[in-house]
Amino acid sequence: MLWVDKYRPKTLDKLIVHQDIAQNLKKLVTEQQDCPHLLFYGPSGAGKKTLIMALLRQIFGASADKVKVENKTWKVDAGTRNIDVELTTLSSTHHVEMSPGDAGFQDRYVVQEIIKEMAKNRPIDTKGKRGFKVLVLNEVDRLSREAQHSLRRTMEKYSASCRLILCCNSSSKVTEAVRSRCLNIRINAPSEDEIVKVLEFIGKKEGLQLPAGFTPRIAQKSNRSLRRAILLFETCRVQQYPFTPNQAIPPMDWEQYVAEIASDILTEQSPKRLFQIRGKLYELLTNCIPPEVILKRLLSELLKKSDAELKLEVSHWAAYYEHRMRLGQKAIFHLEAFVAKFMSIYKSFLLSQFAAFG
Repeated sequence: MLWVDKYRPKTLDKLIVHQDIAQNLKKLVTEQQDCPHLLFYGPSGAGKKTLIMALLRQIFGASADKVKVENKTWKVDAGTRNIDVELTTLSSTHHVEMSPGDAGFQDRYVVQEIIKEMAKNRPIDTKGKRGFKVLVLNEVDRLSREAQHSLRRTMEKYSASCRLILCCNSSSKVTEAVRSRCLNIRINAPSEDEIVKVLEFIGKKEGLQLPAGFTPRIAQKSNRSLRRAILLFETCRVQQYPFTPNQAIPPMDWEQYVAEIASDILTEQSPKRLFQIRGKLYELLTNCIPPEVILKRLLSELLKKSDAELKLEVSHWAAYYEHRMRLGQKAIFHLEAFVAKFMSIYKSFLLSQFAAFG
């Protein structure tokens, strides 16, 4: 088991980071014997999912851990026709977790029909304490406007038997109507000192000798993502142990791959090279790297090696294609379009430089 899963805190009391939020949540559900609709938002790797799972254990006890993964196909009524919507869910007797955004343009049917069906099934609780089921919806900021409007109606109609816990990176992409019906909880990226504390805790549990300054270097490389820091720590352990004070901290494989793509783009700007890069972008997408993350990382790598006068224009087009990518369905088209646009800008710049010095 990966350390990121092995040492994930099971309860709100055991959280090393976000302790103040954890205690406030514990107080809320303990005193009220209830839970409002919640919206957790913050950067990737900050600990949102860990907090949510610890909260579910606080509400329902150890039975919230007994989960099963299902890949189900629902038949939903889309007005003039019936359509099949396939979605993966993670569920226990008390909660269901899913990512409606995975259904693409059919996300509104997921919200309208599937969530409605789940919300109707009021759980049987012999103790009479928790007469509601929790739906955990991931990446709510990816949902279309229509799906978010349906979500608002579902929250109102089934509030007696269903509580929603929404999770996203950016609350600005969630409609005001949905946000106003939830208790909004901002999960900030952990500080480097907090990350060091977690890494030292894991090192102690694993019986590792940690050289001075080693964990702070990993924390610095993590970009304040706790998940990334733990993965880097475990990678270092696999590559070389005992640790040395100046041991190299390797980049993630996919980041190295994106850096190679950036080098390919800068080396040659041609239709042939664009075709080769398309294949590499497909490789990243098939390995489940989110397209927004690929675009952001690729932009970062290109800006590192680009002339200062190009940076503003390149950043503008990256933002343009990110927006187009959110509106469309095929991410590869927009990633490839950004690469083609960069090639065009960069080649024009090189030609103008040659002309100036020619």
